[in-house]
Amino acid sequence: MGMSPTIASMAKAPKDFGIGSNREVWIASLTLDAISGVDYKQAIQAAIKQMEYALPFSPDIYCLPEVFHVAKITGPKPTVKEASEDGSGNIIAPFKQFAKKHACYIVCNVYTVHQGKYYNAALIIDRKGDVIGEYQKTRLTVNEMEKGLTPGPLSPPVFKTDFGTIGVQICHDIQWSYGWEQLAEKGAEIVFWPSAFAGGKRVNMRAWSNQYCVVSSTRKDTTKICDVTGEEIAVSGNWNTWGVCAPVNLEKAFLHSWPYSRKFPEIQKKYGRRVNCYSLNEEEISIIEVLSPDLKVADILKEFNLITYRESLRVAEVQQAQLRG
Repeated sequence: MGMSPTIASMAKAPKDFGIGSNREVWIASLTLDAISGVDYKQAIQAAIKQMEYALPFSPDIYCLPEVFHVAKITGPKPTVKEASEDGSGNIIAPFKQFAKKHACYIVCNVYTVHQGKYYNAALIIDRKGDVIGEYQKTRLTVNEMEKGLTPGPLSPPVFKTDFGTIGVQICHDIQWSYGWEQLAEKGAEIVFWPSAFAGGKRVNMRAWSNQYCVVSSTRKDTTKICDVTGEEIAVSGNWNTWGVCAPVNLEKAFLHSWPYSRKFPEIQKKYGRRVNCYSLNEEEISIIEVLSPDLKVADILKEFNLITYRESLRVAEVQQAQLRG
């Protein structure tokens, strides 16, 4: 396992020398790596130990892999019923304590049970150690359903945090676009993807196509944080097998390059280094990124009469419908 000194190689900079935006979010995301034990209780303690590698950067939020507490057990495998969180904290109590102690959020993917039905679910734990919501995996595999798991609702929830709006998809969910698109429509800014497999370019594609950050946490050696453009901010590998820890900046707007890039010289002239305007030339997509804590990207859009990529599509759809009669 990569030891804590390698964490610095994964982050852009220590927290005090970060992006400078008032919406800089530090994310830690784990691989399965050393999360193992004779039983799920030992695996949970191993997960807590692995989470500690990121503590020098005081992450705002952690993400754990899909049902990590049972994935790498060396003793007898527990049934879904035996390894399900029943609302008493029988599975997640250590993570609630960790969240409260270190003032962080945790996306904790375990089995849960409600009214006799069992789910592959991500519980969202806040900085106080309270569970503020649950996403139940929508697209189960045949094997999961044969184990007795129930698919969750088709429309995924979003969760409000003190840094922004987040959502979750789990593993097999990546094969269908619907949930990801629903999260975009509901205002998700970061979507966490606990998974049994690495996903590859599909992870980047989901970020790019929906214009939000996507964070994977997998049972493989690849866990990564993708920006709104689909570009990788941090990726685990041979020298940091435990996972990744890096900042994302949520003070960004995703726009059509034409005609809005014509305003960029004027924006840069006024705000200089406090704002970064850049374009992906082949895609003809542009990004406005605020790099100063006293600015908001929404105010810049309003000041220069700009609208986001998603808003421009809505305007086009309205006009299309009107002309169709």
